[in-house]
Amino acid sequence: MKDTNNVNTKMYWLHAITPAHVGTGAGAGFIDLPIMREKTTDWPLIPGSAIKGVRRDQFEQHAPIKDKNEILRLAFGQAENGEEPGSNSGAVVFTDARLLCLPVASYYGTFAWVTSPMALRRARRDADLAGVGLGNLPEASCGAPPKEISLVPGVSGADRSVLLAASGENRVYLTDLDLDTQPSDVAAKWATAIAEAVFPPGEWRKEFPKRFVVVPDNTFNYLSRTACEVQARVRIDSETKTVAAGQLWYEEALPAESILCGLVWCDRVFAKKSGAFTQRQLLDAICGEPLSLQIGGKATVGRGRMRCLFTN
Repeated sequence: MKDTNNVNTKMYWLHAITPAHVGTGAGAGFIDLPIMREKTTDWPLIPGSAIKGVRRDQFEQHAPIKDKNEILRLAFGQAENGEEPGSNSGAVVFTDARLLCLPVASYYGTFAWVTSPMALRRARRDADLAGVGLGNLPEASCGAPPKEISLVPGVSGADRSVLLAASGENRVYLTDLDLDTQPSDVAAKWATAIAEAVFPPGEWRKEFPKRFVVVPDNTFNYLSRTACEVQARVRIDSETKTVAAGQLWYEEALPAESILCGLVWCDRVFAKKSGAFTQRQLLDAICGEPLSLQIGGKATVGRGRMRCLFTN
């Protein structure tokens, strides 16, 4: 089994600025164009191949650094052709970006960033492999059924959760669910760690913990299926100014403000002439500074704008 727990591994984060549609083609239900989901959990995901392809295209177009073509060849691979004989696989490996925090409408506070013990447990496992600080955080637990409760950061005053009623009632109201809550230092530590990884210093880093809530895994499963955006799309007939025949369809999208995470590492460089680049140098060249990426389809209607950040 590959051991990625070394200096050539990073954790990466995706923060959706607009809704994102990474689709699977035609759907079997009422949603004609569903988004991609994990087979085991049915949670939304963004495949590593989509992220890697977008990053390669962006690097090729905008990177001003010396030896750009050589870095492209080593990091993303090269197919053999008549002009440049010889081929090699790419050394930079992206895992799928898995959902960590799902934005959900809240009766108080407008919206919440919702996660679950299982989502946090998987993020911590990835952090262990990358050797980053999240791996040291304690495990969150919402208790066993039927006494499951939600966890909010255990702070008061101006930093108190905005999801709770002003009267002090310890309940959160997410879409059609009302859930008992319990202040939790564990939730506070997770909220702080995620905020520091995803948001720059300033307003949003302070705002994130106020909207953070850990719900039971079963509740998170329900929300991941029902709280994603579904939009009706039509094509208008230019002559009649009505919907063209058969041109009404429904598209699903991962909501804006969603937060996902995954791993990226630099594998062995398989090119015959790898030049003077080490694995770490290649990884830093591709996965260094924060990026603004457009991932998935429907770009011309504003889908898929994301911030991408890397944690050493």
